[in-house]
Amino acid sequence: MAGIRVGTMTAIRQPQAGNHTTYTLISDVNVSLLVYTVKIYYKVISQFEGKKLMLSTVEAHTNRGNYASRTEWKGDHYDISADQYKYKRQATESQNIDFSVSSLYFYEPAGRSRVYAEYFGDYFAFTQKATGTYRAMLNDREDEYFYQNGRLVKVIKHNSIKNFVVRLLD
Repeated sequence: MAGIRVGTMTAIRQPQAGNHTTYTLISDVNVSLLVYTVKIYYKVISQFEGKKLMLSTVEAHTNRGNYASRTEWKGDHYDISADQYKYKRQATESQNIDFSVSSLYFYEPAGRSRVYAEYFGDYFAFTQKATGTYRAMLNDREDEYFYQNGRLVKVIKHNSIKNFVVRLLD
């Protein structure tokens, strides 16, 4: 934020036996903005079997409270429960969820018009702005993803107080 490092984000992809893959995102932000401190820790774990999301859990701990989301395949549908800061959603989904925000950290979403947001338990509308540049929208929330040679190098998470920029560190 404003060129100052305010936290870390770690993205892990763990291939496992039987065509299973686990994606883990951990974000830890702690920054003082004049009279206000922003503290955000969240952890997303998404388990895929092939190209099918089987289970996703999100835990978020902030200075505004603790929150959680869960998406689980139940044999013929997903049960979705999202309880996040100023956002709640309870739903079922019968269509296969084959690509999620966790996947964005490892694969460019070329040709996709929507991506499942585990945190919100809903889909981001996805549009390509230019080669390697994508815009994700869900209600009033917006993120931008930037890829070079198919590799994610930057994310801009738009926020009403201040935008957060996530940059790839090699």
